[in-house]
Amino acid sequence: MSSHLSPRNAKDQPRTRKSSTDSSPAKPSPTSRSLKHERVSRLDSSGAYDREAYDARRENRMAARKKAEEEAGCTDYKKMYEEALSTNERLKSRLQGSKQELVLVQTQLERVTQRKITMTERSNERSMLETEKRETRVLQKKISDMEDEVKVSVQLQ
Repeated sequence: MSSHLSPRNAKDQPRTRKSSTDSSPAKPSPTSRSLKHERVSRLDSSGAYDREAYDARRENRMAARKKAEEEAGCTDYKKMYEEALSTNERLKSRLQGSKQELVLVQTQLERVTQRKITMTERSNERSMLETEKRETRVLQKKISDMEDEVKVSVQLQ
């Protein structure tokens, strides 16, 4: 019946425990006892030789790690320095381009301002000419009126 079950149903089945005959023997073997003893002796701080060897290995590992970090750090600093130089060069060229663009825009602004000033001056001159023309017309009219009055007054006398 278990061969006809789908994989999903097989998961739903309760797990069976292994019998004690399937697992390792209850008594530890002599080799496992010696391994346990070695582990305990390595962890035991009472052994001076083991402790010194452990400290020496640890110092060697730490020194190697520190050296690797320093070497990696040196190359990183060199790489960072080169990146900073290239960034500075790129920014300098962009700044130079921006300065040139600024000069062009300033000259264009100056030209436009000059044109506006000249146009304003011309319009002012035109308006002055127009006012002068009006004034001369008004004066000419007054003169003609006065001449007419003089003629009339001469005739009356």
